[in-house]
Amino acid sequence: MKELRYFFTVIIIFVSCSVFASNAKDPLPSWNNSTSKQRIIKFVESVTNIKSQSYVPKAERIATFDNDGTLWVEKPMYPQILFSLDRMRELADLHPDWQTNQPYKDILTGEYKNILSNNAEIMFQESVKDMSPEGYKSIAYNWITENKNPRFNKAHIELIYQPMLEVMDYLRANGFSVYIVSGGIQDFIRAYALQAYKVPDEKVVGAVFDTNYKVTKDNEPYLVYENKFLIRCNYEGKPEAIHMFIGKKPIIAFGNSNGDKAMLDWTQSNDQKALMLLVHHDDAKREFAYDVNSKVGTFPKSLFDHAEKNNWQIISMKDDWKVVFPFELKKMNKKLLEAQHE
Repeated sequence: MKELRYFFTVIIIFVSCSVFASNAKDPLPSWNNSTSKQRIIKFVESVTNIKSQSYVPKAERIATFDNDGTLWVEKPMYPQILFSLDRMRELADLHPDWQTNQPYKDILTGEYKNILSNNAEIMFQESVKDMSPEGYKSIAYNWITENKNPRFNKAHIELIYQPMLEVMDYLRANGFSVYIVSGGIQDFIRAYALQAYKVPDEKVVGAVFDTNYKVTKDNEPYLVYENKFLIRCNYEGKPEAIHMFIGKKPIIAFGNSNGDKAMLDWTQSNDQKALMLLVHHDDAKREFAYDVNSKVGTFPKSLFDHAEKNNWQIISMKDDWKVVFPFELKKMNKKLLEAQHE
């Protein structure tokens, strides 16, 4: 009997080691072995192989990622919108005129799902007004780590996509410089990008507010926001911001909506080999399913058609990803360990 138990123990250890070795060789273990995964790996192998005709020098290996809906959950509403709405409600006592003046009244009393377009810009402006970047980032970080998404009942910072984290790590391991290029406020994303994505402040490109340099009575310098945009970073603004902040065209770009089309077109116009990918939210069970009719992360038919015409890769969340979130991966690994000990 002891010999039999020993035999099965050896088998379990052998299988476990085999699985571990297999995962160690797989740069994208949370991806199914689909076309999307294969194209990413083949692209990276091609542009990093010095003997390949598609070889790209390390200094030119630029990767850009949209944020909302590409790296983390953007439903039921962009976290940036929800944060700015909460900020305005906190500040409402200091602005009694907001209770009667439009559009402030509608913003404070309305449904967040109706707060887009011009109202969103007003919310962004009011959320940063007279603040220092450091103060804003601190408040934003606390909100992101404490406020919970209503569907998942988890903090927003936990709702990042495990498969995309693996892609970012894989690219960095192969000499890529990884940037976030988002329509969100740059310092809002900087508040958590290093912790969530390993992306430092200098590689976060987003909407920027004008700032003023000031000095205290004690001659201590500081910056304070003005409530007006200096740079917008969405739609055609993304290539403009990429040129301004990065100075080079990407050779690989990830997006998920019509707001990313220009960035992917800009990437494809590169003289180097390039790969363009769009995340399609088609998994209502594990996340959300939306595209054409959604006001958030709109993926119209014209974008589908444009992607097909230009040989862009559409990533199916449902079919291409084994898990969606890091906490799902932890649960899976825990179950594997428990099964091995039974």
